[in-house]
Amino acid sequence: QVQLVESGGGLVQAGGSLRLSCAASGLIFSSYTMGWFRQAPGKEREFVGASMWSGRSTYYADSVKGRFTISRDNAKNTVYLQMNSLKPEDTAVYYCAADEFGGGNIQPREYDYWGQGTQVTVTS
Repeated sequence: QVQLVESGGGLVQAGGSLRLSCAASGLIFSSYTMGWFRQAPGKEREFVGASMWSGRSTYYADSVKGRFTISRDNAKNTVYLQMNSLKPEDTAVYYCAADEFGGGNIQPREYDYWGQGTQVTVTS
């Protein structure tokens, strides 16, 4: 079965950095657009960014553009989210998701598989 497992979350001060990883198994990783989403308490799950299945493009939400970078290693079936210049408003549970041949959709419902999430807490 398909599994997505996030890791790398934690507690960091504002201005700091974290790198999240999402290891995938049970799917043909190179066929999937990999998205990152986040959900803060009391808020809807929101799109953070995505790495296209073709590997040629990445997309970001305006709120993280210039601070977050998504990369993928198809040989390791892993996608990464490098988060720099973190702000308290980045505090959320971060999820990775997979969308087969996806077009970089920003809607969670378009994604086929989800990880369990990893908590990121940014203190001021």
